[in-house]
Amino acid sequence: MANNTKIIQALLNQRMLICIFTGFSSGLPLYILIALIPAWLRSEGVDLKAIGLFALIQLPFTWKFLWAPLFDRYIPPLGRRRGWILISQMALLLSIPAFGTLHPYPDLWTIAYLAVVVAFFSASQDVVLDAYRRELLPDSELGLGNAIHVNAYKIAGLIPGSLSLILADHLPWSSVFLITALFMLPGILMALLVSEPALKNGAPKTLRAAVVEPFQEFTSRNGLKSALLVLAFIFFYKLGDSMATALATPFYLDMGFSKTEIGLIAKNAGLWPSVIGGLLGGIWMIKLGINRALWIFGLIQMVAILGFAWLATLGHNLPWLALVIGIEALGVGLGTTAFVAFIAHTTHPLYTATQYALFTSLAAVPRTFANAATGYLVEWFGWVTFFLFCFVIALPGMLLLLKVAPWNGQNKTAGAQ
Repeated sequence: MANNTKIIQALLNQRMLICIFTGFSSGLPLYILIALIPAWLRSEGVDLKAIGLFALIQLPFTWKFLWAPLFDRYIPPLGRRRGWILISQMALLLSIPAFGTLHPYPDLWTIAYLAVVVAFFSASQDVVLDAYRRELLPDSELGLGNAIHVNAYKIAGLIPGSLSLILADHLPWSSVFLITALFMLPGILMALLVSEPALKNGAPKTLRAAVVEPFQEFTSRNGLKSALLVLAFIFFYKLGDSMATALATPFYLDMGFSKTEIGLIAKNAGLWPSVIGGLLGGIWMIKLGINRALWIFGLIQMVAILGFAWLATLGHNLPWLALVIGIEALGVGLGTTAFVAFIAHTTHPLYTATQYALFTSLAAVPRTFANAATGYLVEWFGWVTFFLFCFVIALPGMLLLLKVAPWNGQNKTAGAQ
């Protein structure tokens, strides 16, 4: 009963509302890069190999920890967190519409360069939003706060992955990109209205301190071997799922689904299962602890990949499309919630931005390098074998749980530090 009361109180406070805005603002530009841009290129006849290589434009998400110390060290107007949030969001608002002025064939390289710029601003926004959220939430609300953030993150994907695709059947792409970019405005409004988190220990006094100390603390906390195991787990846990969904929209198009069908069915069928999965994940972690949640949710996430292989054998089938996407969204909603909570708890409050950026950068490596090869893998294997391969490649992350988060080991709760 006491736990239920705490959950209700946490869900209704202002901090949870802020987590909705941070998740939405964080997810929108990433889904533009991984969903809308591939759909745009494929609809204009660009081949899968080139689209797959476009995953390399996400390199800033992999290397954002390199400039994250700057956000800890330097304080712009509005404050260390709010100021950098506003700067990065304004840059995204201005750069995203520029895609609409280009055409995939004569301007393919220009599109790639612009996408890297958008990815840089998006990764920078993530660094500050993650740090702000970690400093905003008390330890007892980390599980639910991250669950709500992840849900809002996924809901943001409905804009470029659903609404924008539907609009593309009726409007020129220049209008589509402009309308999509305007959805950055709620995040900008949030940055102007929220308060700046209190600096409990002050900003690092030198740039060297901002760069060196976060890494020293992480490696010395439990020893180098333990630190390397944690980093390996962060790399592998989402690898299979990330690869399986890297070319999701081109896959649906190749199965014969129209852009409108993808927008109305494929994307929306995953909305409520994803929301339910994320919220259930945050609530269940209070009882299960993060260790067991990583095991259970990770297994569901793995099994969901097999649904894509089944859909590839069926071809154009709207009911099965909705079912497969719904199951996949539920599994990923659960798995991502536990994964993000694990990262938050692994981060030391004194070095929020840099350590959080390091861990999430490592989690983005599969999405960047492995996903760049997905177009070639599909060409070699075909869709069915490709998805079976993604299932197998998810196994190492689960095996690392034996060391990183053993089932009967220390049972971290969502509010423990």
